[in-house]
Amino acid sequence: MDYVNPDALVSTEWLEAHLSAPDVRVVDASYYLPIQNRDARLEYEEEHIPGAVFFDIDEIADITSDLKHMLPSPEKFASKVRKLGLGNGNKIVVYDGTGFGSAAARVWWMFRCFGHRDVAILDGGFPKWLREQRAVEDLPPVPRDRHFMPQVNNTLVRSFDQVKANLSTGKELVLDARAPGRFTGAEPELWPVKRVGHIPGSVNVPFLDLIDGRTRCMLPADALKARFDKAGIEPGRPVVVSCGSGITACVVSLALHLMGHDDVAVYDGSWAEWGNRDDAPVELG
Repeated sequence: MDYVNPDALVSTEWLEAHLSAPDVRVVDASYYLPIQNRDARLEYEEEHIPGAVFFDIDEIADITSDLKHMLPSPEKFASKVRKLGLGNGNKIVVYDGTGFGSAAARVWWMFRCFGHRDVAILDGGFPKWLREQRAVEDLPPVPRDRHFMPQVNNTLVRSFDQVKANLSTGKELVLDARAPGRFTGAEPELWPVKRVGHIPGSVNVPFLDLIDGRTRCMLPADALKARFDKAGIEPGRPVVVSCGSGITACVVSLALHLMGHDDVAVYDGSWAEWGNRDDAPVELG
């Protein structure tokens, strides 16, 4: 069984062979939680894939929001990525330092939200690249300016009000990408919230269950299908994916896209928003 949309992933072999291609741009989207005690930008400056630019998801965001790394306006996104040399006509390949692709998937999703579809994830990320002893550098990127015309696709994102309204209609299946303990409320949340638990009626599909723990690559198509079948995902039913703060949900969105489920949106605020709203119902267990 093959992926329906395989172009959303590229291998380390493919990227190494295409690093000098004039239309390929490489993006380091590494991001770490405070508890991980890692500095993503510093690590990028010390070593990165040759030619990669650094994409800061907390900077290229709506900084007026109380929530971290929410989608920015189309104007801000276009301005920021132009200065990174990312634009129309580019094939953009995104990686991150975890290899699980969570922050990379977030940037993949952001580009798609603003109409750029020629974007892919480096399967296995920077850890796989390093294990294979492929070239790295510590040089700053060559200054470039590239035109980017955003075309907003609102079908890929959901707001709090939209997710709450879905509690009554049940039109969309809500998936939760967090670890099982956080989903049930048995373990503390990673973000400061009033309440733990999950959105009523949602189904837990931990994003790490979609990743090979040894290689940190996305699972093959037949394994993804088995996991999605177990979650009760039906081919024609729209899906909304939530997580802690809108990052790991994008890994599930990516996996669903690989399998041909294109009616998939991400709840941008996720539990960082839902768990702090007094008007948001919560389920435990």
